[in-house]
Amino acid sequence: MGGVSQTEQPRPRRRRRPLRWAAGFLVLVAVAGYFFVQRASNGGGGTPYCTASVDPMDVGAGQATGQSYEMSPEQAANAATIAAVGVSRGMPDRAVTIALATAMQESMLRNLDHGDRDSLGLFQQRPSQGWGTPAQIMDPVYSAGIFYERLEEVKGYSRMPLTVAAQKVQMSAFPQAYAKHEPDATVLTTAFTGGGHLTCTGPAPARAGDPAKVRAELSRLVGKNGPHMLPAAPGGTAGAPADGTAREAEVTLVAKGGDGEAARRSGQALAMWAVANSRELGIARVSYSLSAWIAGADGDRWRGKDAAGAKDGAGDPRGAPPGQIRIFVRA
Repeated sequence: MGGVSQTEQPRPRRRRRPLRWAAGFLVLVAVAGYFFVQRASNGGGGTPYCTASVDPMDVGAGQATGQSYEMSPEQAANAATIAAVGVSRGMPDRAVTIALATAMQESMLRNLDHGDRDSLGLFQQRPSQGWGTPAQIMDPVYSAGIFYERLEEVKGYSRMPLTVAAQKVQMSAFPQAYAKHEPDATVLTTAFTGGGHLTCTGPAPARAGDPAKVRAELSRLVGKNGPHMLPAAPGGTAGAPADGTAREAEVTLVAKGGDGEAARRSGQALAMWAVANSRELGIARVSYSLSAWIAGADGDRWRGKDAAGAKDGAGDPRGAPPGQIRIFVRA
């Protein structure tokens, strides 16, 4: 019988998987290096990002303790709005967590102008189902507010599993999908309402902001539902800070009715909102609760009073006393 002898059989081709693995590894290293350089240079124009963190010593955050959640400035601004609206309405932390987890599932915290059928916005609410007009739903303050209104109508929602409470509001086709966002939503809630903080890196504002717009947005957030922080009367333009940056116009919020727990939560939520919206509104620095956040090179941390560079622990002259938030807009 004819055939190919053993000596005539073709040699098996050498496998080059190690080389492919090595090449793939080098590509991953190059990509990681690129993003590291971007992050390292964001004080001078790299890719901005925001991080919500839970204070390591906070014992009230449960599983969120010591964790963080990273997002884009757009996502941070929307998350901060959801939290600030909830706090200003007197909603408990559990309600804020439910709202944030819902928006994370429905839109990944982006204000979408499209969706399934006529769904729109952060919560993918439908005009045809009585959620409001398209213009209203595309307003994050409105959409968060009406979500909380519907949630308040759910009796005992704070004792329900998050998926059940969210589903009673949303009537989603995939109710269990909300569950996977609960840990991250808990981190966000803790950062926005106490026991944590938000930082946003990136270059300091290059163009002047509008203090009147900042004041108007803050007034919309606190609304008319018994706010605990109110924008003070318009102030003047502050001089150039000691670090040589541009002149700033101040917007101040003052606690209403003392400095109790409600005012503290409201102050925390609105201060973090200012940080999240710093890029969009031209906010150069935020002072609250004996600490300050400064856009630019120091945007990845909050500085304590004694770290502001003043002698004898006097702190930053732009520091905020108890019961106040001071927001400085580039003038």
